[in-house]
Amino acid sequence: ENWLKHIIFLLVTLLSKGMSEPQKNVLGSELKPCCYDPMTGWYRDGFCKTDARDRGVHTVCAQMTDEFLNYSRMKGNDLMTPHLPHFPGLKSGDKWCLCVSRWREAFMAGIAPPVVLEASHQKSLFVVSLGDLKNLTIPSKDEL
Repeated sequence: ENWLKHIIFLLVTLLSKGMSEPQKNVLGSELKPCCYDPMTGWYRDGFCKTDARDRGVHTVCAQMTDEFLNYSRMKGNDLMTPHLPHFPGLKSGDKWCLCVSRWREAFMAGIAPPVVLEASHQKSLFVVSLGDLKNLTIPSKDEL
């Protein structure tokens, strides 16, 4: 029984270690918040943070467009329909932490939404280039 407590303690310590380390954006600086309304992020804390459990890799802070939202629905991921209480449904102009693979797919199709570099996690760069992200950049704002 004591060994089980030790294993649980080690697992909790290892999992929380990843969350306590500072997470960086695609520019290599401190990750900025993406959006608090609607509350976005894998952790629903407003940031495009990620960890090993985030299989979708929700790391690109993007401002939704009607064209992208319709494209995503056509691809089987309806981001417009609310699924309360956890998902409010999105509309054009909302910022949201997107799966980097879906953003890349939309970029290749010529309909990717614009991104906020300062709020997009550096792990996005494993899937998309900084140059591609910079092609569709919008400025970061203090008011979220």
